[in-house]
Amino acid sequence: MNKRKKRNRPNRKEAPHAIDQDYGKEEKIRLNKFIAHCGFCSRRKADDYIAAGKVKVNGEVVTQMGVKVQRTDQVVVEGQHLRLEKFVYILLNKPKDTITTTDDPRNRDTVMDKIEDATGKRVYPVGRLDRHTMGLLLLTNDGDLANRLMHPSYEVRKTYEVETERRLTDDELQELADGIELEDGPARAHNLLRTPRGLMLSIFEGRNRLVRRMMAHFGTEVTKLKRVDYAGLNLENVKMGRWRYLKKNEINALRKLVKLQPLDFNG
Repeated sequence: MNKRKKRNRPNRKEAPHAIDQDYGKEEKIRLNKFIAHCGFCSRRKADDYIAAGKVKVNGEVVTQMGVKVQRTDQVVVEGQHLRLEKFVYILLNKPKDTITTTDDPRNRDTVMDKIEDATGKRVYPVGRLDRHTMGLLLLTNDGDLANRLMHPSYEVRKTYEVETERRLTDDELQELADGIELEDGPARAHNLLRTPRGLMLSIFEGRNRLVRRMMAHFGTEVTKLKRVDYAGLNLENVKMGRWRYLKKNEINALRKLVKLQPLDFNG
């Protein structure tokens, strides 16, 4: 029997409106940018769809790069009709045993279940937290922002609280701060601090299960892992399993961090 999932509503009085992309009806938009701004995928992935002949504009297949469209044009990708949606930005305090995916065939709790009342628009997780990792996760339909935040060249800071089976020694902490060698290359902990129950550290990479593998390098396992900061955002006033919309200044701070133009909220 499927379990009944509890709805999780924010305080509507504090939730700002979704943000209109403010393209005029006659304004020309590059096709890959249009697809990304519909929340379908990144611009780079949109180029792949275009090159593969999977994109139609007003009923015609388009394979040329650089084609421009208007928001009134009919754009279809792999049979799916796209339209520009207002941007939505959500910060979730992800609980343990929650899957970072938009759907799970085994009917396990997903991050989408936690924000199911947030918006009628499609949003996607920015990166991943594994099932047993808790903490700060962003979700948005701003494809350009999501793609850049996840791209290693922008070195977005992620800070974690870590507890392990065995307490690391001072020498091991120094080695971790200096850098260690993992099977997929060197790794280093930044801003490394001891806490009453373990460690706090920052990384600037998005490699799979990196913090857990860094601890395993010293022969110990992570017993608790929580992301408490992402790109300057934190979990203040967001309880476990709850979420909130980003504020306007937070949105533009993220865009500035990854060299995107700020949004004009007064346009």
